[in-house]
Amino acid sequence: MSVKRRDLVRYLEENGFYLLREGRKHSIYTNGPRTIPVKRHRSFDRIVANELCKQAGLAPKF
Repeated sequence: MSVKRRDLVRYLEENGFYLLREGRKHSIYTNGPRTIPVKRHRSFDRIVANELCKQAGLAPKF
């Protein structure tokens, strides 16, 4: 099962993250103390999406 990138970004933004900058292959999101890179793919594997949630300090949603 895959997770759409926009759903993951929406979940991050609902929890206080915002776009810091665009890198070459990643979008960098931060909430101040935590910064996470999100690849620019249309969809992610469910495991990868939950791992990004863990890096952000959020409960796995997907």
